[in-house]
Amino acid sequence: MPIRYIEPVYRPPSEARSLILPVTDGCSWNRCAFCEMYTDPRKKFRARDESEVLESIRRVGAHPAGRAARRVFLADGDALVLPTRRLLNVLLAIRAHLPQTHRVSAYCLPRNLRRKSVAELGELADAGLKLVYVGAESGDDTVLARVGKGETFASTREALDKLGAAGIVRSVMILNGLGGVAFSAAHARHSADLANATQPEFLATLVVSFPGGEARFRAAFPDWEALDISGLLLEMERFIDRLELRRTVFRSDHASNWLVLRGNLPRDKETLLAQLRAARAAPETAPLRPAWARGL
Repeated sequence: MPIRYIEPVYRPPSEARSLILPVTDGCSWNRCAFCEMYTDPRKKFRARDESEVLESIRRVGAHPAGRAARRVFLADGDALVLPTRRLLNVLLAIRAHLPQTHRVSAYCLPRNLRRKSVAELGELADAGLKLVYVGAESGDDTVLARVGKGETFASTREALDKLGAAGIVRSVMILNGLGGVAFSAAHARHSADLANATQPEFLATLVVSFPGGEARFRAAFPDWEALDISGLLLEMERFIDRLELRRTVFRSDHASNWLVLRGNLPRDKETLLAQLRAARAAPETAPLRPAWARGL
């Protein structure tokens, strides 16, 4: 195969038709108590040899199926941990061997941008990095500390501001229910404040879930009490009600979400709130996703 993969391979839902190009294996942080994505020993973090990545790009470019790729997603968990020079070499190789590609994207941990300037990020944008997915998870510092995120409201805001200033589109994800019952209101409020402060182009919510069990999460957050469906919907209502966005595409349609929500903000804010309030008032008739269909 032109590309060496280590299963399982993860990518955002919107990258379903993208060429997945690993430039790292695993996640450089990998301490978030809620995340099960890179706990497999085969996914221990390492940067892939630059020569392997560049050769993979060349081989894909020589393959008929590879030449059809219009989008490339740089895997695994946080490609932007790599030095700017190495990322530029990868992007320039994509441009040379996959000239039909019009968008390159990647996951990004806020911590990995601390040593990258806006000018450096601008170079990456000019070379083809158009979209970055940032798992903010929460804007509440207490919740972030409890779940071992290794970030704060301030550090996430700084990273998102840098990306925006460099002209890179930002897709931000918040985890509905992450703070549990005790911190639900604060989680909703401060997460909305983070979005308001940074004005991301895309904003999404997922419901925190533990397909592999809760033991790892509860070891870090032992007094966490899960929200029921009504509590999750109320938290979403509080979150959306507080949003003051100028031009953001909003999605809450991941398999984990009980109620599918889609809209553009601020245009559809009242419609989204009405859907949430109706679901809370009459859950028996609301278009809630059945538990078996949540893909967990």
